[in-house]
Amino acid sequence: MKILVTGGAGFIGSHLCERLVEEGHEVWCLDNLCTGSLENLKGLKEHPRFRFILADVAEPLTLEVDAVAHLASPASPVDYQRLPVETMMANSVGTYQALEVARKNGARFLLASTSEVYGDPLKVPQDEEYTGNVNPVGPRACYDESKRFAEALTSTYRRLYGTETVILRIFNTYGPRMRREDGRVVPNFIQQALAGEPITVYGDGSQTRSFCYVDDLVEGICLALRSERAVGEVINLGHDRRLTVLELAHRIREMLGSASRITFMPLPRDDPRRRKPDLTRARELLGWEPSTALEEGLRRTVEWFQK
Repeated sequence: MKILVTGGAGFIGSHLCERLVEEGHEVWCLDNLCTGSLENLKGLKEHPRFRFILADVAEPLTLEVDAVAHLASPASPVDYQRLPVETMMANSVGTYQALEVARKNGARFLLASTSEVYGDPLKVPQDEEYTGNVNPVGPRACYDESKRFAEALTSTYRRLYGTETVILRIFNTYGPRMRREDGRVVPNFIQQALAGEPITVYGDGSQTRSFCYVDDLVEGICLALRSERAVGEVINLGHDRRLTVLELAHRIREMLGSASRITFMPLPRDDPRRRKPDLTRARELLGWEPSTALEEGLRRTVEWFQK
């Protein structure tokens, strides 16, 4: 297949591009590099089945493809609060432009949505029928609400035009190629522990997260791109093993033998307290579940940061 990956120079997008090329597909990677990096694609630079397009996803694009994987958007709080308008444009106008490519080609459209559409959830675990607890005017709304709009637009294209769509709600993902300045908890803790600096935990650290290794996530995305049972569905992808942020800080400190002390900072507004996916649908429709143990995934991630 010929596949367009928007946001393909980013953390998850670059891993997806590599995997699709390895599977024999022809991959067109579109990115404006506002948070992505060509360094992430250096292994694909000379590959005959890979093409890079330097462009903004919010601009019109004419391309013949069999599938579109729409991953373009700043995704960390540091990035989307630095680029709030750009984030909303990528998830609104950008989603429209990517859907138009899919519609004109009769191609499958995969939307990389997020667990952030659940907001600060009142239900644990979160299944795909849960409509969430989101603050539409809060500091995270530029990301949360624009992703919810992207889901609504994607669903509308399916109903109106019969476009083959799949919506994936991606939970916390970690691994090599996360940016040092990403601001998310795994790279923050690893860098602070490596440098012997205080490990900063927001709130009292009792808020829970589930962490999925990037290779497992990419496997789920690839299954969704080719599965007929996934068409028209909304599917959670992530790890359903939950731990507290404070437990993660202790794990990373112990793994690195770091003397860093743990310090506590005020919890940001609207920061989710409990986050855990219900993976029933992913298991039933895709035959997928995460297989990389947290300890192994963290070891690989630490090694990448050390290099």
